[in-house]
Formats: sequence, structure tokens, C-alpha cells
Amino acid sequence: MSDGNDKSDSSGKSRGNDKSDRCDMGGSNRQQPPPHPHPDPLVAYTEALGAALLGPARAKTRMLAEIRDGLLDATDAYVQEGLPRTEAAHCAVRDFGPVAVLAPECQRELTVAQTRHTACAAALCAPFLLVCWALARTAVGPSATPLALLATVSTLLAAFTLATTGGVLARRFPVPRALPRMVAWTGTGASVGMAVAALTLACTAFMTAQWPLLAPAGALAAVSHAVLSTSARVSRRCLPPAAALSEREPGSLTG
Repeated sequence: MSDGNDKSDSSGKSRGNDKSDRCDMGGSNRQQPPPHPHPDPLVAYTEALGAALLGPARAKTRMLAEIRDGLLDATDAYVQEGLPRTEAAHCAVRDFGPVAVLAPECQRELTVAQTRHTACAAALCAPFLLVCWALARTAVGPSATPLALLATVSTLLAAFTLATTGGVLARRFPVPRALPRMVAWTGTGASVGMAVAALTLACTAFMTAQWPLLAPAGALAAVSHAVLSTSARVSRRCLPPAAALSEREPGSLTG
């Protein structure tokens, strides 16, 4: 009898252990549930909006802070009307509208801010292409002429962008719809030109006696390429799809 009980107990324990092992193994392989949204509706709303936006970090932070302040003001107004704080917060979020509706409007402002940022980088870096052209022309001849043309176009477009996205002109006239796209791709072209100039100057420095001048110029061209290409890449990411651009009202992209 005792042997039978021992066997049944041992077999029961082994089955129980096997079951618990299988549960443990299943639990370890089971996919973890996604994290819950923030319990505060205002924080959850601003976090979702921030995740949907691209642009300069400072401008994005300032925009989200302004929206959060507006949500707090709307929540306080509902609380003064007698609503509980949580319900008041939900009402404030509802008044602001869905993130999918508000995000495109906010993104347009950030796109203009990023366009201006790229224009500043081009205004500082593109004239350096003229210096690279002057140095490379002595080594490679007329084939360096496109660098001068690219530098001239980039500099003029950067100056126009800075004038139309800030100051008196920005307050009186809307930002042209095509300007962010032009700046993004012109900045991309200028950054590629700087990479070519850096490579050309680096190779030329080993073949001429002017290497003390060409080597530092090539290094500066490489740094300028890194700065401008990074800003231009963010500008391209901020560009709206072509379909959305065609549906937009003329002049709706304001600074």
C-alpha cells in the first residue's frame, strides 16, 4: 500500500512538475503585452503627438509645451465648471481633436522650422564650396566648375529662404509651398558636392606641393558635408507626401 501511495504521489508530483515546467516555458516564450498608455490623458496626448512629429528638437519641444499649456488651461476651465479632474482632462483632449488631425498642422510648422535650419547650414557651408572650387580648379581644371554653380545656387536659395521664413516677409507673405522641398534637395546636392570636393582635395593633396593648403581644406569640406547632409536628411523626412501636397490649399504653409 505504501509503495502504491508513494508511486502515485511521485507520479502526481512529476506530472505536476512537468505541467509547471511547461507553464514556465510557455510563459517565458509568451509575448509580453504592450505597455499601457500613460494614465494622465494630457501626458498621453502630448506623447502621442510628439511621436508623430519630426523637426528641430528645440522647436518641437516648444510646440509641445505650448499645446500642453493649452490643454492644462482647458482642463482647469472644465474643473471650474464642476467636472472631476480626469473627466475634465478627457474633455480638453476631445476639444483639441485627434492626434491624426492635429499632427499635420503641427508638422507643417516644424517643416518650415527645419527648412530654415537647413538654409542656415547651407548659408554657412555652401560658400565654402567656392573656396574648394578655387583650390580644385588648379588641379582638375574646368571639371570643377559644377562646384561653383552648386555653391552659387545653394547660397542664393539659402538667403531667399531665410528672408521668407523669418522677419517682415514671413509676416506679410505665406511661405511658398515648394520651398521646403527645394531647400531639402538643394541642400542634399550641396552636401554631395562637398563630399566630392573633400575627396578631390584629399587626392590632389598627395600629388601637388600645395598639400599644406589642400589637406585642411579637404578636412573642412568633409565637416561641412556632415553638417549639411544631416540637416538636409531631416528636411527630406519632414516633407509631406506628394499626394498630401497636391491636396493642400495654395499658400497654406505659413511660417
